[in-house]
Amino acid sequence: MTTTCALCQRVVPDERIPDPQVVQEHHLVPENRKDSPTVLLCRPCHKQIHALFSNAELREEYDTIEALREAERLADYVEWIRGTEKLDIKVATSDRRDG
Repeated sequence: MTTTCALCQRVVPDERIPDPQVVQEHHLVPENRKDSPTVLLCRPCHKQIHALFSNAELREEYDTIEALREAERLADYVEWIRGTEKLDIKVATSDRRDG
C-alpha cells in the first residue's frame, strides 16, 4: 500500500512500507492520544516536527496539518525534504523550540 506523507506530500514507495517505522502516526494534540486526531507522516517529517516544536506549541498553535504546513520554522525543511528520497534523517532539537 502506497502512503503519502501528510506534511511533505511525498509518496512513500511500496517497497519501503514493510519497515514498521517508515510511516508514523502523528497525534495532532500531543499528550491527549486517546482523543487526538492523527495524520500519517514519513519518519523524517515526524522527527523534524518534534525537534522543532514542544508539545505545548503543537497543542496550542500547530494542532492541524494545515498549521504545520504553514509554520515558518518548517518551511525550509519541507522545501528540502520534498526534493529528496530520504526516509531517515538525523535531527537535533532546535534552540528556537519553545519549552
